[in-house]
Amino acid sequence: MTDGVERARALLDDAARRLRDADVPDEALGEYVEPKAVLGIRREPTIRSLGRVWRVGALLLGSSPEIDGRVWATGRITRVTEPGRSQFVSVSAEVRRAYRAAAQKGHFEPGDTVNHGATPIPVDGSLVGSDGVLFVEDGGPFVRWSPAAGAAVPLEAYLADRVGLLVDPPRGATD
Repeated sequence: MTDGVERARALLDDAARRLRDADVPDEALGEYVEPKAVLGIRREPTIRSLGRVWRVGALLLGSSPEIDGRVWATGRITRVTEPGRSQFVSVSAEVRRAYRAAAQKGHFEPGDTVNHGATPIPVDGSLVGSDGVLFVEDGGPFVRWSPAAGAAVPLEAYLADRVGLLVDPPRGATD
């Protein structure tokens, strides 16, 4: 592994340790699953639990033992609430309602936040020159808000800022 990849791994591990030590609440990580029809009977989609993560802006850091040390690019976010009835108000409202229904079927706790559609980011040599959210360039790790975003910031400064806000939120932010 290159120095930049090793530095990224160390920074991500340190961020996870700080979040764990500060007892920062985590969120669910799930996978949207659309089951195949059985004997012609269509089954409803669900979101299957993959573990727990901390959302650190554009990155998700694994917080539960089964995914500790792993990282993802943030995808969709759904709050587990009663999905309600179809209103056909707008396509986007119906999509959000369908995700709430799938999260509820996934047996997540009511009120929990479920991150799904997240893209795994291997912390290995593939980061060098990557066009993803997390990448290594000129020997250093960087992060950008999205693969389409041109501007990037050093991973160390990004994590210091984002983790700092989670560990010590501004007064009134959590009330």
